[in-house]
Amino acid sequence: MIDYIDVTVKYDDFVAIPPMGLTINKGEFFTFLGPSGCGKSTALRALAGFVTPSSGDININGQRVNDKPPDKRSIGMVFQNYALFPSMTVRDNIAYGMQVKKTPRAEIATRIEEISGQVDLTEEQLDKQISELSGGQQQRVAIARALVMRPDILLLDEPLSNLDAKLRAQLRVQLKDLQTQFGITTVYVTHDQEEALEMSDRIAVMNRGSIEQVGTGEEIYNASRTEFVCTFIGDANRLTRSSLLHLNSFGAALDPDKPSYIRVEKVDVEPPDSPVDGVRFDAEVVSRSFHGQFTSYQVKVLNDLLRVVERARGTTGFAVGEKVAVGIRPEYVLQYGEQR
Repeated sequence: MIDYIDVTVKYDDFVAIPPMGLTINKGEFFTFLGPSGCGKSTALRALAGFVTPSSGDININGQRVNDKPPDKRSIGMVFQNYALFPSMTVRDNIAYGMQVKKTPRAEIATRIEEISGQVDLTEEQLDKQISELSGGQQQRVAIARALVMRPDILLLDEPLSNLDAKLRAQLRVQLKDLQTQFGITTVYVTHDQEEALEMSDRIAVMNRGSIEQVGTGEEIYNASRTEFVCTFIGDANRLTRSSLLHLNSFGAALDPDKPSYIRVEKVDVEPPDSPVDGVRFDAEVVSRSFHGQFTSYQVKVLNDLLRVVERARGTTGFAVGEKVAVGIRPEYVLQYGEQR
């Protein structure tokens, strides 16, 4: 469906994106994920036609689109600030693109009615000014304005970043449901790892303009290919040489000189007289933080200070200073090639 073929983007002497190859499948919810300045928005804007590649090709459905203007690519786009017209009503905002293309009035009315129902905008809201709507409602208007044009591809550039945490979580579900309902190829840009993991069929993790790994959320999280991906996605403890040697004394075959990590939820913590899942370490609780559904601890294990997570069990958990047993399974340890 979408192919980046050795696409490079340069601004004078600055290389924003070195040669990049990537295929995005038809009907897929695909996310560019990474920190600020990593090139994810540049990759999206090149696909939209707002940035011209310095070299390489972008193909849509097998056709090169490098020289096509944005309005000739059958792409709808939702921006971070929504880019709505504040002086227009919701209805007029949604109708704008169709009016530019001189769509018949009757068809405009029909398509607005259809799309407003699909994105949960009421008849009353359609006649309001944009300024009268909440952030979540404005976001739905921006999506409706893009989808009403019936594009082949929907691009979304940090569309939830201006909303509060509760509304972001709610709209993540709605956005994914809409994408599934329409079956539209969707390319999403975010720096929010939870957002990417929850919504995406596949994710490209970017760093300094390059793609470090492409895969499903499970692949990115559980089998992080590079040290950057491992430390950027989720929470992971870095293990010291002493912990790795202890694991090896129980039959593990880990390189004690390589950077090594384990996800916080994959460290088992139990009372000191209980069995553990994995190789046993004696530990002591250094700090404790209650989060409702789970409690996180920092525990002292040999020369490591590890963060571990315990799901709520209906008990008070462990106290600071309490002795505990920690279990680590060697197969959960992620190691990377650079020597320390």
